[in-house]
Amino acid sequence: MTSQYAEHPAMFRNNPLGFILAVILIPAAIGILILLFWYLKCKSTRLEINDNEVILEQGLLSKERTELNVSGIRTVKIKQSFFNRLFGVGTVSIFTAGDSPEIQAHGMPKPEVFRELVKARQTSSA
Repeated sequence: MTSQYAEHPAMFRNNPLGFILAVILIPAAIGILILLFWYLKCKSTRLEINDNEVILEQGLLSKERTELNVSGIRTVKIKQSFFNRLFGVGTVSIFTAGDSPEIQAHGMPKPEVFRELVKARQTSSA
């Protein structure tokens, strides 16, 4: 398969009002700190799907990496508010067994593309 998904959470599209508020607070210097913290938090999280694995990597200095085999995924749940749908972002939850998600990533761009890639890889590996 040539299609890949490797994305970081979106800043503005995930929370446009918070972004605008942080920009307004830049003259007070707290806005810069908020934007810097937010940027680092977004860039330290990455959701990726390759040939047969889904990988969630989190952390800047110390890393936490969760890998799931596509064939073991039971459900991919996408949660989007109205504004999330307008801006094309959402929360992706991946379930393998049980009632709690193995992977949960907030503010991910193009979540429906991610779900379709998982489905395509499940049918091609079966």
